Amino acid sequence: MEENKPYIVSARKYRPANFHSVVGQKALTATLKNAVSTGRVAQAYLFCGPRGVGKTSCARIFAKTLNCLSLTPEGEACGECEACRAVDAGNSFNLLELDAASNNSVNDIRDIMDQVNVPPQNGRYRVFIIDEVHMLSPSAFNAFLKTLEEPPRHVVFILATTEKHKILPTILSRCQVYDFKRITVDDMVEHLQYVASQEGITAEAEALDVIAQKADGAMRDALSIFDQVAASCMGNITYSGTVANLNVLDYDYYFRLVDSFEAGDVAGALLTYNEIRDKGFDSLFFVGGLASHLRNLMVAADPRTVGLLEVSKAVGTRYVEQAAKLPPHWYYQALGILNECDVNYRTAANKQLVVEFALVRLASLRNAALQQPAQQPVQPSKPQQPVQPAQPQSPAPERPAPVQPKPEGRPRPTPQLPPQPHRPVSVARKPGAPSSFRINGSNGTADGKPTADPDHRRTEASNGSRRETPITEERLSEAWQQFIISHPDHKIVIHTMQTNVPRPIGNGAYYIEVANPAQQGQFAQILTELSAFMRDRLGNDSFKLEVRLQEAESGQKMMTPREFISKAVQDNKVLSELLGFLDAELI
Repeated sequence: MEENKPYIVSARKYRPANFHSVVGQKALTATLKNAVSTGRVAQAYLFCGPRGVGKTSCARIFAKTLNCLSLTPEGEACGECEACRAVDAGNSFNLLELDAASNNSVNDIRDIMDQVNVPPQNGRYRVFIIDEVHMLSPSAFNAFLKTLEEPPRHVVFILATTEKHKILPTILSRCQVYDFKRITVDDMVEHLQYVASQEGITAEAEALDVIAQKADGAMRDALSIFDQVAASCMGNITYSGTVANLNVLDYDYYFRLVDSFEAGDVAGALLTYNEIRDKGFDSLFFVGGLASHLRNLMVAADPRTVGLLEVSKAVGTRYVEQAAKLPPHWYYQALGILNECDVNYRTAANKQLVVEFALVRLASLRNAALQQPAQQPVQPSKPQQPVQPAQPQSPAPERPAPVQPKPEGRPRPTPQLPPQPHRPVSVARKPGAPSSFRINGSNGTADGKPTADPDHRRTEASNGSRRETPITEERLSEAWQQFIISHPDHKIVIHTMQTNVPRPIGNGAYYIEVANPAQQGQFAQILTELSAFMRDRLGNDSFKLEVRLQEAESGQKMMTPREFISKAVQDNKVLSELLGFLDAELI
């Protein structure tokens, strides 16, 4: 760099000078160019979006293009005419800028209104750019409203803001609104490579990827970080130097942790976490970063969602390779563990122990899945024998004897079953027997004739036989998580399902416990849909699900608020007499 030439930061030096050089806003800039070339120029525009995405730059480029005396065939400002040079130098009489963050009073707006009627010089339009327009006071907005609605034909207003929701609806209705999007990581990396080549700086692609992710969608922030890292690395930007300078947790740590989880290496996971803590990283930040890493692995496991990764191609390849080592259901359970850790961390007395316990659980997930025998059905603790319909005064034959019709006027005897509280009644059947019987309200008739079973009608009609694929714990958990992911609208039910798993009863029946009648009612609304979904995913038509209300720890049934108040009145004689004296009641 020349001694007499002052240093200019990259955010200013490489600020876009035309629509083509604007990064990541191609659709929006094309619309503005078409408006100029066709003469469809509105009276007011509102540019809104996150910081550092090019709102003010586009406003200046648009103002320069409107007054350019010699547009290029592509609809860009020439940059050579008198009007263009005046805008670039910042002394154009046709362009006025106001920073509403520090000039937000009624008098400031009135100063602009006084200049609205002055015609343009060396151009067709006078353009007023009001930056951070949401900072205007309500009285300033009201003073501005009339002029914004009916400005002179030679005036164009361009309003820029990061908080569109703070703009009055009456202002929004009078503007063409352009929403600027966050700039993608790939677009940032490409532009940073261009800046590095212009400055004679060598930069690794992975290092630029870290800078782009740190900028979080803001090109101005990315250029500022680039200057900082370039100064630290003395013109040779490396990945290790970038990570050290920005105090970013290297994603290699996360890859090492997942390798430990996959191998069931608890000690290795704890040692890696200790190394991260020794480098001074906050544990809560680490948990969030690990959850983001597992999310990236989950989307990398499916070729259809690989495009959701916002990383460089080299890092994306590592994600795809590591994602293939673990089954999909592992990610569901692992993310649930990290979410639980994040919640408990904030209130825990020993925060380190909370994180270490989560890592131990993550490292144990894979071993637990491997120890489960493949295609081994889940057996209940006390297997229940199938209940046979009772046949009075008759030896038990190999096949159930049909019930003989009785003369009219005499009631048909109902088979008696052994009492089984809270358990569904199941009927054993021989091969070739009807698929279901009605016994005290179950599907079928008492004489053995089958009736339509709404839960099994579709599956049996499709292939003519019941599906009996063994239910393993792994397959049951995977189907359970698939329903959670595919039904996000059932928020109360999904929250309960995330913390509860079905428990076996026997003969393909399972149950879950809920804490209160409200949750029980929510489950009742989707129980048929949930049961059918699980049967389809498990390939087993014997699967049934019950929802039970969890009892209080004392063994007594949980009381509603009204029941609790009534009991308090009954137990307290003084309170009961007082209510009677006042002729009142507690509600």
